[in-house]
Amino acid sequence: MQDRRGFLATLAGTGVALTAAVVGAPSAAAAPSGPPLSEGSGRFPETIALPTGFFPEGIAIGNGPTAYISSLANGDVYKLNLATGTGRTLTHGLGTGAVGITVDSVGRLFVAGGQAGTARVINPITGKTITTYQLGTEGSFVNDLVCTPEAAWATDSFVPVLYKLPFGPRRTLPSQADVARIPLGGDIAFDAGFNLNGIVRTPDGEALLVVQSNTGLLFRVDPGTGVATKVDLGGDDLTFGDGMLLEGRTLYVVQNVANTVAVVRLNSTGGAGRVTELRTDPRFDTPTTIARFGNRFYLPNARFTLPSPQNADFTVVSIPA
Repeated sequence: MQDRRGFLATLAGTGVALTAAVVGAPSAAAAPSGPPLSEGSGRFPETIALPTGFFPEGIAIGNGPTAYISSLANGDVYKLNLATGTGRTLTHGLGTGAVGITVDSVGRLFVAGGQAGTARVINPITGKTITTYQLGTEGSFVNDLVCTPEAAWATDSFVPVLYKLPFGPRRTLPSQADVARIPLGGDIAFDAGFNLNGIVRTPDGEALLVVQSNTGLLFRVDPGTGVATKVDLGGDDLTFGDGMLLEGRTLYVVQNVANTVAVVRLNSTGGAGRVTELRTDPRFDTPTTIARFGNRFYLPNARFTLPSPQNADFTVVSIPA
């Protein structure tokens, strides 16, 4: 099996030809033809088809039953109606992949740019890019984001830093000069492969939680100092940890190539917790991220293990919350 590093190596090996093939495919810019793939008898489809070769990675839920899906292939963002299973390309990328995606409190989309080292802010109605920030340099991989009342934060899988985009009065966006790099210290040590991945706030809102994919460790990070403290999970393991979702004191961690969602019960500070459940589903095919709408969780299947993903079918699947 491949993790995301192996998957990206596959992309890099195919080079421009792969990207051009995906961008040039008409199906990548339109809703899937015919009715969406659906299972179950619920009002909303439980398995939703995405355009061929889309390479989904991140998912965010906006107003109503609207999801936004990012593409690892070329940075496209797909706008999906969860009620009908239909969608359209909201905005086209620049040929480099898009990874994590989130919605802030005023509805703007923040999209992590992976190996491009960027974060884009997109209007969810028009699809226009409001602004683009250069966060990392060569050798970085901007992976996932979370928005707090004070700032947007992004992880880097290859460089031991967090990126902070501080909001101004009335949640105005910062300038490029305002972007801060917060070096990570304390218990965390970077190793070969993908390191930091998903990021959320702690239950008390005082710090940040980040998962390290290659070690399976979870860290509580002081946002002021960057000091990372290992979260006591009682020996539980979150290897392949990818996107995360926090609801109260319950943390959901998607373990991508393990095809599992770990359910972690945390204390109020996020400094300790235990895995209370491991959830899976026969439709999982390397899910990467997780978001909730109503009483369902939605997860895009990235299918990292495919030899020719540019011609493959991809789906978003839902499971009971």
